[in-house]
Amino acid sequence: MEITGCRILVTGAGGFIGSHLSDRLAANNELVLVDDFSVGCRENLAAIAELPGVNVIQADIRDGEKMLELCRGIDVVFHLATSCLRTSLGAPTLSHDTNAGGTLNLCLGAREGGVGRFVYCSSSEVYGTAEIAPMSEQHPLRPTTVYGASKLAGELYALSFWRTYGLPVSVVRPFNTYGPREPWEGARAEVIPRFLLQLQAAEPPLIFGDGTQTRDFTYVDDTVTGLIGAAGCDDLVGDVVNVARGHEVSITRIAELLAQSLGVPEIAPVYGQARPGDVARHFGDVEKARRLFDYQADIDLEMGLARTIEWFREHPSASGGNSGASAPNW
Repeated sequence: MEITGCRILVTGAGGFIGSHLSDRLAANNELVLVDDFSVGCRENLAAIAELPGVNVIQADIRDGEKMLELCRGIDVVFHLATSCLRTSLGAPTLSHDTNAGGTLNLCLGAREGGVGRFVYCSSSEVYGTAEIAPMSEQHPLRPTTVYGASKLAGELYALSFWRTYGLPVSVVRPFNTYGPREPWEGARAEVIPRFLLQLQAAEPPLIFGDGTQTRDFTYVDDTVTGLIGAAGCDDLVGDVVNVARGHEVSITRIAELLAQSLGVPEIAPVYGQARPGDVARHFGDVEKARRLFDYQADIDLEMGLARTIEWFREHPSASGGNSGASAPNW
């Protein structure tokens, strides 16, 4: 399936990954961009919101009737709206209602609306901690948090609609996406921007746990490439695929690289109590994506961090105020 000249619905379009995906799709498609803007922001869509064929709609995916209405006449759904991992620690019901219940609503709407391709953006958190590395799509599914469990429930709902109703579903499991527009404040604050802001304020990066935990950090442009590639791959219908850089790096090493890039290598991280449910190791196997749709992550970690730092420097509103060293990160 060619992802061009399509009418595309993107949920979570005002969020981090969703806005970058929407930017990429806007050149050759008609877009319906949906977000409740509880976390995502309209500013992330400013570059495309006024383009012909782009319609930004404020709506909640927990509203089943609205999702049915929005799915009518849609060729492709990219379902990215989610309640994040850290939110799930204090509000597990919200995580369930949004990630599992919201996905069921989208599936019902997509089936009724005759959607031609449904791409569910899941998460590497469905695996839990790596038992075998690198982690292929056959790795055991043992999520450690309600977030991971609710994302897995969304996968199962989506794939059941393929098996029962023939809805053409593809599931993508991204690993640890980072880059410009990544959340930097509040409960959704991610580790790279959080460390960056702490270091810019001459504060030591706060690591929860011993820092040996690893992640497969993937630059947002590469994640978007994977999502679009998966959407266009007919052989992936009814199946799941990883999207990652295919390398692991420790959280302590991330802090060191950022300190070096900012010219403050003398600022060493400090360590706090481990976060509940934190996974010890993530390292994605991307052979399946390479084989099925020639996927390759083009941005290495050093280049991705440099681009991220540059973006934060160009957007002072993302760098001002209290660095929030006590905010959770991973």
